[in-house]
Amino acid sequence: MKKLTVLAAGLLLLVPALAFPDSLSLRLGYFMPRASTDIVLHPDSLWAIEFDQMSFTMEKYRGTMMGIGYEYFVGKNLSLAFTLDSYSKNRPGYYVDFVQFALDEGDFAFPYEFYDGDIIDHAFSVSSTPLQVSLKITPLGRKTRLIPFVGGGAGLYFWSVRMYGQMVNFSDPWVYTDPDLGDIDIYPVEGVNGREKGSVFGYHAFAGFQIPIGFRATLEAEARYHWATAKFTEWFQGFEDFDIGGLALTVGFNYWF
Repeated sequence: MKKLTVLAAGLLLLVPALAFPDSLSLRLGYFMPRASTDIVLHPDSLWAIEFDQMSFTMEKYRGTMMGIGYEYFVGKNLSLAFTLDSYSKNRPGYYVDFVQFALDEGDFAFPYEFYDGDIIDHAFSVSSTPLQVSLKITPLGRKTRLIPFVGGGAGLYFWSVRMYGQMVNFSDPWVYTDPDLGDIDIYPVEGVNGREKGSVFGYHAFAGFQIPIGFRATLEAEARYHWATAKFTEWFQGFEDFDIGGLALTVGFNYWF
């Protein structure tokens, strides 16, 4: 329902841009974020830290996206496209190397390899809604049985990152003296509910083809790559720029006016 609301709002933004659009498109796709997963190469990446410490996997952040668009036919082989897509993922996870115990001083994270305690978990949510302007080239025109196209452009990416639940504070280590193991490094477990959102300019390139299914309609398949990074300035300040780019594979329906 949230995605439909976002797309409907985007539709209202797009309508004034083109009073007489030549094509309307609806798309459903699969988005694969280009997230940093190597903690050695990206020690300050929020993506990499979450994948390293938590049970999250890249597959959990790949998923469906929805899109709408208007296309204005400039010439036989060239058009101007205005598109809006929406992607959002919210996944719960737990720390893979630590468990939780309650001490008089509060809750602490103990090494999982030595102790059997409660899980320490939080949810990690990411969303991106790019509003894009593109030049689209159809080298064979639009009156063939197969209509290939390529293109690219720029856009404004509305993004949001949120984390809520429990977090291990590794910046405040404590020492616990175990009667059998000796001194063990432990860390406070704190509540977390942080969110940042904003907008940033990005770029994209795409290629695909359309198949006519009537005089005014086509089916479409497209691969589109996004390049965009968000800068944290509030709750997640100190992490490197957050990558919200990636590959989108979509299928859609187009109606020509």
